[in-house]
Formats: sequence, structure tokens, C-alpha cells
Amino acid sequence: MSKPSILRWGILGAARVNERLLPAIVAAENAKLVAIASRRDGAAAEILSKYAPQETDVATLNDPEALLDREDVDAIYLPIANEEHAQWALKAMAKGKHVLIEKPMALKVSDIEAIIDAAQQYNVTVMEGFMYCFHPQHQYVRDLIDSGAIGEVRTVKTSYSFPMKPARLYRIERDMDNGGGAMWDIGPYAIHSARKWFDQDPIAVAAMAKLNDSGADVSMSGILDFDDGKYAHFDMSFERARRSEYEIIGTLGGVKCDTVWQNPDDAPVINWWTDAGEQHQVELPMANHFVLEIEHLSDCILNNKPPELSLKDALANCKTIVAAIQSVRQAKQIKIV
Repeated sequence: MSKPSILRWGILGAARVNERLLPAIVAAENAKLVAIASRRDGAAAEILSKYAPQETDVATLNDPEALLDREDVDAIYLPIANEEHAQWALKAMAKGKHVLIEKPMALKVSDIEAIIDAAQQYNVTVMEGFMYCFHPQHQYVRDLIDSGAIGEVRTVKTSYSFPMKPARLYRIERDMDNGGGAMWDIGPYAIHSARKWFDQDPIAVAAMAKLNDSGADVSMSGILDFDDGKYAHFDMSFERARRSEYEIIGTLGGVKCDTVWQNPDDAPVINWWTDAGEQHQVELPMANHFVLEIEHLSDCILNNKPPELSLKDALANCKTIVAAIQSVRQAKQIKIV
């Protein structure tokens, strides 16, 4: 019997990120959108009509459990509230579904450990949804570092922000322990794109934040210690202009990505330089990292290959975020264990 060449997807949740992911599943060459479910009456049908009205054969459901029970769904994309990620991911895995969990994978280290155990128990593939990793611009940066052009990586600086609009205020209406605030929203990018370029995980973090009356951070900044004088500076905010960038400084030079949240119809530009006087500005091909993410994970599931983003990586990112929040609360440096 030949292996299937198309992975059948369901979406559980009608979050705003579907504006990008729903069309990406439709556009992916090795994926098919089968069904969408939301607990809000009519929400699944609404996002389908809004983002992919041509897909008339997609089922829209008002019961998430009914989606998990469908035999014609192989994988679930999970874009629901942060605090519910682990609960619904575990339910989906117990039904034999592969899962793409929108970042953050979970709010507790213990929840990710439970997801790791369930993935092994049910023999399913699970990945955290960091779409940016699949844009070719970051492979260009990796290749540049591996070439030795900028020397050994010593410092990384990451910065992510956008001004909070009234329609998004729900993101800061609950405290950090319940998934509210900048760190659990855009912070996963800031932490992940800081960790990505070092050969080890951070050993400690020191952070500070501005909290609102709900106990959510509207801005946070901090430093990750990677030992031996290697540091990453991260910051995120809902109170300033849009930013999604990182800069990497090595012993011989540096490289900067100006736009991590790259639009598919914009050509990315990477700038790099060396102490020897080289200055380079490289324009790279346009790409849709959401489509590439879906195609990558679909290929991994269809061909029984491990995804680029491992559960070990998700666990390390969560440990770092939890420690950063602890540092804010205790106003001191926290070791990451």
C-alpha cells in the first residue's frame, strides 16, 4: 500500500492567527484542510468564509470534540488561548492526532513534559508553531555563522513589539500566570530567536517588566546568560512601534535580520559586516513562512521524519520564559534548571 501524499488537517480554534495559517494550509502542496471547529457558534464558518471562501468542502463545527473524533483528520492546528494549549493538545494526541501547537506550546514546564510523554505514548508528532524558523532568510544567517565569517557568536539582541489596539486588549486582561501579557504573546519569539544561535541553552536570566492592573506585562526586557561571557538581550512591548528583529555579534563581525515577521510579498534583507571592513546587504527571495511551516510538518508526518523544531526545544523555551517571569516577580537573577 502506497504512503499518502497529502496530510489532512483540522483547525481547533478561531483565533486571529488563522488569517495567516488557514490560507497556508490551503496553499500547502502536501496538505488539505478538512474541518474547522470553535466553541463559539458560527465562528468556524465565519473564519472560513473570511479567509478561504473558495473552500466549500471544508466542514465547520461548533464542537471541538467532534473535530477530534473525525477519522478524516490526521493533524490538528491548535490556535486557542495560551492557557488551554496543553489541555487540548493532550486530548488530540489521545485521539491519535498529530498536533501543531501555536506558540507558546504551554505555560508550564510540567505541561510540556506531559506532551512529550503523550507524543511517545500515542506515536504522534507534535511541534511548536514558530513559523519564522522556516523562512529561508534564517538559513542564510545560519550558513553565514557556520562559515566562520563573523566568528564565534558572543551576543544576540532580539526586539519584538507592536502597539496594542483595542481589539487585542484581551491579551493583557489576565495575569502572566494565566497566559496574559507580552512575554506569553510575542515573548516566545524574542526568547526563541535569542536561543537559536547559541550552542547551548541559557543558564540564568534577569528581567524587568511593566505590569498593568491585571498583572500582565505590557513590556519586558532582560538578559540571558549562556555562560563564558555569552549573553542575549531581549525585549518586547505592546507600547511602541512594530519591531521584529535580531542582531548577532561575533568575535569577527555581526549580522542583522531587520524583519523576522516577514510578509510573503516582501523581499527580506540581511545586513552583515566584519571588523576587517566588509559590509554586505543581501536581498533574498520572497517566501511565505506559514506555508513552508505547514509543508515541513506535513512532510515530516507523512514520511516519519522528526521536525526541525523538537519538543526538547519547546521545553527549553518554556523553562526560559518561566524563569524570566520569576525574575520579574522576585527582582533578581534566576537560574534556569
